[in-house]
Amino acid sequence: MQSMAHEESSSSADHHQSPKQHCSIPSGDNSVWADVSPLLSAACRDLQDGELIHGDNFNLYAAMSALEIMDPKMDSGMVSRFYSIDEAIESGVAPVPISSDRTVDVQCIIDIMDHLLACEATWHKGHSLAQTVFSCIYLLRPERTSSHAILHSYCRVIRATCRAVVSAVSDARTNEEEDLFTMTYGLPLNADEDSKGLSLLNAVEETISRQLRACRAPSSKRRALEELEPLQMNLELEESYCKALLCRIRFRKHFLHALNCIRRPQGRGLELARKHIGSCISELDTILKSAEYLRSDAVGTVENDMEERTTSSGHQPVGFDASINKRLSAPTPPRSIKLLSWKKALEYFVKLLHNLDQICSFSLEPDLDAVLRFVVQFQKSEPDLVSRAHLQLLLVQDGKLYGRDPLFAIITRAAALPEFTKNHDIQKNECIVQLGQLVINLLKILCTNTAWQRRKLGKILNDWRIIYVQLELSVRHEFGDSTGIRNSEDISVRIVNHLLNWIQEEMYWIASHFLKLGFELDLYSQSEYCMIYWYMYIILFKLGETTHFKTALAADSAKKKTKKKKDSPKDVVTRETQVSPPVLFVQCQMCLAEGLTMLLAALRNEGMDLPSSGPFNTENEKFMQHFELLQKACIPDYSAYQSFRESTSHACFPILLVYNYFKDAQKMAKDLKSGFSKEPDRLAEVRRLEQVAEHNAVALNLICRVGAVDRSLKVSFEFTHHPYFPTVVVRRS
Repeated sequence: MQSMAHEESSSSADHHQSPKQHCSIPSGDNSVWADVSPLLSAACRDLQDGELIHGDNFNLYAAMSALEIMDPKMDSGMVSRFYSIDEAIESGVAPVPISSDRTVDVQCIIDIMDHLLACEATWHKGHSLAQTVFSCIYLLRPERTSSHAILHSYCRVIRATCRAVVSAVSDARTNEEEDLFTMTYGLPLNADEDSKGLSLLNAVEETISRQLRACRAPSSKRRALEELEPLQMNLELEESYCKALLCRIRFRKHFLHALNCIRRPQGRGLELARKHIGSCISELDTILKSAEYLRSDAVGTVENDMEERTTSSGHQPVGFDASINKRLSAPTPPRSIKLLSWKKALEYFVKLLHNLDQICSFSLEPDLDAVLRFVVQFQKSEPDLVSRAHLQLLLVQDGKLYGRDPLFAIITRAAALPEFTKNHDIQKNECIVQLGQLVINLLKILCTNTAWQRRKLGKILNDWRIIYVQLELSVRHEFGDSTGIRNSEDISVRIVNHLLNWIQEEMYWIASHFLKLGFELDLYSQSEYCMIYWYMYIILFKLGETTHFKTALAADSAKKKTKKKKDSPKDVVTRETQVSPPVLFVQCQMCLAEGLTMLLAALRNEGMDLPSSGPFNTENEKFMQHFELLQKACIPDYSAYQSFRESTSHACFPILLVYNYFKDAQKMAKDLKSGFSKEPDRLAEVRRLEQVAEHNAVALNLICRVGAVDRSLKVSFEFTHHPYFPTVVVRRS
């Protein structure tokens, strides 16, 4: 190991320092090269864990800086072929025209298009714009390509597309997940002339389309081909090259149109955006098929190597230098970037387009429950940043849902309040205004990635609790004690009572979603499942109560419209005998959670072999680590850990055999099928719950009847049918 050091450098480990050995490597005026390997080896032997060598003029910060300087991965100025863009152009890296051979020229343009697609997909995945898309020198000097119609128009549309994506992600403010995404580094991204790119590209498309029609014409009509200037000199390949260019040009055109249509206010462009998205997917399929004849002349390229290439032909593209913008990106941590392959880029765009199509197909009903269900279902497809940003921008515009529905009207409907409440003066109350902002924040949080979403949901719970307390106190201050509030006939008090119940419902929904996201992130070990499902049961129980109260109020309002009969909310709840599908759905999950809690507790109490929790944390400490944010929001509002220990300490097999919660869940799931017959997503969820309940009911009977006498049974939990509720698997050891 060698290092460049000043002759008068010092260190506290001087007693280990060996004489400096001069090397043959040339040095600067004030420094020499010396072998410091013996010094480092001696220091490693002498230093203990956590200790550092510290000199009077060499501290930790200096050591970190020394490691960064001249490291290609840490120093953005290193490993750069050219000092500037002009120098790269002078060296012939990005020639215009690309080649004197027109056949080679067309093939090079297709390679540039393919490589740009791979760069764009890599950028969407979180890498720097400067080191991906704008590694293309043709994009950095747009005026140079003005004589080359295809390349010039294509580059303009690429820049316009990048600008549209940056704008969407910046406006949604989701870029904090990956803060490099929206940095433009002073690149030529906001060029005014790019607005004309689509019209230029349309003209190019029309020219190539005429050429393609001429190629397909019968021999008697081939004179038209002679009148048009061919793209390249080999007329036998003309049709194939025309097809390859057209599908790439059309994809680029429709993709930009789709992005612009989605951004139209109040969802007015969604139907048109879906048409462009459909065209994009069709063109991507044609692009993939074009690889069959484009790679036919790829010499010396094996199939495995082709899978890693960034072009369909397997050729290296002209006009790119990955290090050309490193000095522009100096303020940011430089990265060693591996571009997605051409095939991976196609797969990414297909997935992105399907996600955007899901967004465009949403009905835009002013129903908050439906919106929450849609966003949760959408997130199950693991959408990337770009599609999630567009979803958020659609949902929240100008402080309104879809940019048209006031938040108080949305909350009124969600809380099952009468229609006239939308115009009540209570909406001017400061707490109600803040409540509307909390709903907006909730929608934005649900559009972030899973890890950010879970962390922020845990924190926003406390904000919901504060609003609940403030709203309750403000009514008490104005109208008296809680008894007077409940019995009051004042319309404002009744509205607040309904809102308080709805706020609680939303808090329990957020809390349940918070716990479920922990399974997606693999945050729970099997030894912790008992406390997880116990907490889930408590939350689902409270969620079921509040949901039942709300549906009862909604049913009462519907009856009042027809019968004009006035009843108190308490009478309505008493009269309600049939459980509504939303409540039964929560109760089904509640039974599964309770069944899993009691089964896990019984296995622990009966001494069955389960994974140990490990020596590092006590059960109480793990309980607080998982549920601290819920506890801060007073969910539940009592000592949860003590209650958990008390409620699970007496669980045993004989009790489980009598109270088979899984059979109850199975019965509820069967009853729910008719209630959700018109909702495919919820019906599929019910079927998954039914499968879990059916398997677990059988496994529970086996454990209870055989486990007491046969301790060789091994019980494990697998998420084969449902992502949150596991299937119990029983095996003999």
